[in-house]
Amino acid sequence: MRRRKFIKKSGLTTAGMLTAPVLASCKDEKKVEAIPDQKSVIPIVICTWDFKNASAKAWEILYQNGSSLDAIEHGVRIEEDDVNNQTVGTGGRPDRDGNVTLDACIMDAAGNCGAVLALQNIANPISVARKVMEETPHVMLAGKGAEQFAYEKGFKKVNLLTEKSKQEWLEWKKTANYETPINIENHDTIGMLAIDKNGDISGGCTTSGMAYKLAGRVGDSPIIGAGLFVDNAVGGATATGVGEEVVRTVGSFLIVELMRQGKSPQEACEEGVRRIIEKNKNRKDFQIGFIAMNKNGETGGYCIHSGFSYRRYSPEGHENIESQSYF
Repeated sequence: MRRRKFIKKSGLTTAGMLTAPVLASCKDEKKVEAIPDQKSVIPIVICTWDFKNASAKAWEILYQNGSSLDAIEHGVRIEEDDVNNQTVGTGGRPDRDGNVTLDACIMDAAGNCGAVLALQNIANPISVARKVMEETPHVMLAGKGAEQFAYEKGFKKVNLLTEKSKQEWLEWKKTANYETPINIENHDTIGMLAIDKNGDISGGCTTSGMAYKLAGRVGDSPIIGAGLFVDNAVGGATATGVGEEVVRTVGSFLIVELMRQGKSPQEACEEGVRRIIEKNKNRKDFQIGFIAMNKNGETGGYCIHSGFSYRRYSPEGHENIESQSYF
């Protein structure tokens, strides 16, 4: 049942979604001409880590008056399709059994959200998550159910395990030593937030999860309130790092609520990290990074250890911002 029909039968209403045009990805850092007559609302995109191609793609959609939701979906798909990014989408590192499982969620300005967990054989989980949001009465689909739903919606079955990731997994099996090293290509999820010309905020988060995780493990990335949360009246937040610790504090929801109480995005991210540190006294062997954006387009980011960064794209251009850290 399409979500529209379900909601109509339930006596509810929802906003329609815009469809973004297919736009070329901008790969070079450059200044962008300011958008004319944009005085109160200035479109902005931020994303975890230095994913400049993803943020540039999202910005192209916003610059041509597309919705923040379209910008999020098509922005993060850039990384899902990049086989050289071994933490997201095709080419992601497998679990300890050799299976690549993907997690993603998306949330729009109206508070609608969708997620897929432990999805196999589908290249773009963010788009499947949007289908869950828009065309079902549900929020989350997991495992084989999510995969079957994707096929029903026209997604093709693909082999997500590249030869490079396979060989690294086979090498890892010789010792099977499970660790979560800080600031390496083991857990750099891409989380993205965008505000469009109408002042509407959307967000998305997608990952292949921790390398060589236990089969079935799901972190914070597809969990609304943990890896991502958006309240269009306040702002949005998203996370990266060891997801278990973000789940324990419902991190992204916490940061949005702190902004509601008057904290800036930077202050809210800092408090979010402090809450995690308080629950992990005497432990320093893991990384968490938060980014946030409020309704005014102010942004912030903070992490446990140095080395985390986030990319910000606005009419002034785009830059990779080194995050301040607790340690």
